[in-house]
Amino acid sequence: MNGRDYLGKDIPKLGFGLMRLPRVNGDSSPVDITQLREMVDLFLEAGFTYFDTAYIYNDSEAAIKEALVERYPRESYQLATKLPSWSARSREHAESMFYKSLERTGADYFDFYLLHNIDTHHLSAFERYDTWDFLQKRKDEGLIKHLGFSFHDTADVLDKVLTEHSEMEFVQLQINFADWESKSIQSRSCYETAHKHNKPIIIMEPVKGGSLVSLPPQAIAELTSHSPDASVASWGMRFAGSLDRIITVLSGMSNLEQMRDNIATFSNFVPLDEAERSTIDRVVSELESIRTIPCTTCGYCLDVCPSNIAIPAIFENMNDLTLYGNLTGCRFGYFWETRGHERGLASDCTQCGNCEEVCTQKINIIKELKHAVSIFE
Repeated sequence: MNGRDYLGKDIPKLGFGLMRLPRVNGDSSPVDITQLREMVDLFLEAGFTYFDTAYIYNDSEAAIKEALVERYPRESYQLATKLPSWSARSREHAESMFYKSLERTGADYFDFYLLHNIDTHHLSAFERYDTWDFLQKRKDEGLIKHLGFSFHDTADVLDKVLTEHSEMEFVQLQINFADWESKSIQSRSCYETAHKHNKPIIIMEPVKGGSLVSLPPQAIAELTSHSPDASVASWGMRFAGSLDRIITVLSGMSNLEQMRDNIATFSNFVPLDEAERSTIDRVVSELESIRTIPCTTCGYCLDVCPSNIAIPAIFENMNDLTLYGNLTGCRFGYFWETRGHERGLASDCTQCGNCEEVCTQKINIIKELKHAVSIFE
């Protein structure tokens, strides 16, 4: 699981992602603090120490203050959070988010602090507000121990960012076996790029937002025939945990059952062997055999759409729904890739046809966007 010495080598390799916290009664209800405290207790008792939240995770920073920070010695865990400059109205607003996170969590300092969601679209906000320098100064003051960023884009963009900001100490990447060879997510290429720059990696989405637990029946049969007693989720977690120079593998755990399953996987961690890797390869082949929208994410449609609709990202979420059946996760992904990135919804389509004229795959884009409206809106 680990190579030579690097930042985070000694941190236990299961991290508690705090985006999908348990709720009292559904997604929009308050955090179930009682259950969260139990989860925190169980996590720490099992020897795991890394907690990951973000400024924009609804109620998460305040909840972890109540469940963790106020109940345990500060030196007994690592706490990470993130700053989304792209959602700020001004430089002053962006900088205030850092101090607001300190106030919400009550943590005094952050062990790991991240510029949140670096990609081509959002990069300009971090540059415009000079977030890089602002956070480096906070690090110099001791309010941040280690500074890095989370990333959602292609490997060439990651290479550019790490070249221009070599002071970043680590990078957080979406890595799972379904996205390993993906042309859009580029998990393998991003992983190799981070290694090229000698940056250790925090892994996010090891089960693709829960989608790799909701695999098609034939794919699940492939996994269970090899290891009848292993949970489906454990395959994704072990794939991620078997990689080198990993700080930790984040799992957005929502209940005690998920927590217990992940703890069982990582308490006596066994890397994947060759037979298990072959099993995963067969699962990926099963997924690739399922008919999906043949979008190659070339982006030509984005250049000509008058409504700025996130066409490739919408199709990616539609394909994920076809493959995994995870409506909740794909609906979240849909709104994140549209409104979250300040792009148009599928329902914003004017049916001008510009996108279809430039589509290299000759997709009936207007028809597919109408379908997306019926699913996600």
